[in-house]
Amino acid sequence: MNSKPHIWSIDKLLRKNLIIPDYQRPYKWTDKNITELILDIQKSIEESRKYDNFKYRIGTVILHRNENNEYEIVDGQQRILSSLLLKLHLDSNFMCNLLNNKFLNKITQKNLHDNYTTIREWFSSVDDTVKAIFNDALKNIIEVVVITVNRIDEAFQLFDSQNTRGRALYPHDLLKAYHLREIHDKYEMQNAVVKWESKDPKAIRELFDLYLFPIWNWAKCLKCGNFTSADIDIYKGIEEKYGYTYARRASKAMPYFLLTESFISGSDFFEMVDHYMQMLHNIKEEIITNPAFHDIELIITNGKDVDSAEELDKSFKSSSVGLNHARNLFFCALLCYYDRFHNFDVMAVKKLFTWAMMIRIDMQHLGFDTINRYAIGIEDDKYSNVKPVISIITYARRHTEISGMRLDMRNDDKAASENWNNLYAQLRQLNGYN
Repeated sequence: MNSKPHIWSIDKLLRKNLIIPDYQRPYKWTDKNITELILDIQKSIEESRKYDNFKYRIGTVILHRNENNEYEIVDGQQRILSSLLLKLHLDSNFMCNLLNNKFLNKITQKNLHDNYTTIREWFSSVDDTVKAIFNDALKNIIEVVVITVNRIDEAFQLFDSQNTRGRALYPHDLLKAYHLREIHDKYEMQNAVVKWESKDPKAIRELFDLYLFPIWNWAKCLKCGNFTSADIDIYKGIEEKYGYTYARRASKAMPYFLLTESFISGSDFFEMVDHYMQMLHNIKEEIITNPAFHDIELIITNGKDVDSAEELDKSFKSSSVGLNHARNLFFCALLCYYDRFHNFDVMAVKKLFTWAMMIRIDMQHLGFDTINRYAIGIEDDKYSNVKPVISIITYARRHTEISGMRLDMRNDDKAASENWNNLYAQLRQLNGYN
């Protein structure tokens, strides 16, 4: 590449001879992205008052300088246009070349209009002094890394390396970075890093993907998709300084967590991850060591006695995808139950296991979409039980509401597929049917 990266302020970037080439995709940032940008700038302003020469970088921009000495935006269009909207509101006299661009795409037009409205509404409740402070931040605090190249093939090569090569950050990696930023005591930060780095990254990812995120959604009777960076707001917690009632309540509740409730941002995030990894491990150990759950253990492991939670997890690898979906549903329900009531009532555990396994019995083919529908209680004639059990647990006053829950078997002695007739027979025996 023939250009080294440079650090420019947002103000300096916007004043360049920028253009948007025809190959660029539409502008898709929404009011949520705009609000996050404003809050990030607000926070950076607060930090700049504590530390000399404080700067806040909002990413990397790739520009192609063409033969007309124009800077084509190759990567960073969303941030640049959003920053321009903010700059235009803060400084009504601001002019730049980018304003000459004709935005013909309907999606772009709508999002530009809606996002400017969001900015105008946000600043309608502050005076001109605050606007001046924000405008100054765009000149002196908020920065971007700018890489400029003279050949378009180099620009696309660089764009490709920036966006497709290497491992993208997982959502929980982004959360780690966010919450470390919320910790202001260096000893707390060191402790959080040590606690995080001592864990298997795969185990952290599975905790969010298979348990925490599905439970959060199913408790609210919402379908659950993949846990992505778009969902991390759920686990950003709440800053105690805002004085919200639920923030005070969460602060006083520590060190007690609830899967469906928020927590204080910062070090409590790392405590929360540690707490639920340990709880999940203890739950699996209980299933394989408590004689009362021996029948459940044998069903889960296809008749094998295992000695540890790790062996239990390994036994999943030799099973069908559909059966593993049902097993994960059981452990989601059990984790939610134990999190709320902190006991292993034998009848309650059997009810949760039967509910989760019956969806395997009822379906010839079982995928995650069916698990989603079943978990939130969507009516279907194929299901023996239509109950949003995780939501029921979330709002139950006593654990006996779960242990006393009525579950139905099928109208005959056969599963929907003969492959699961033996499993169905085991479930019937577990529930006292001859």
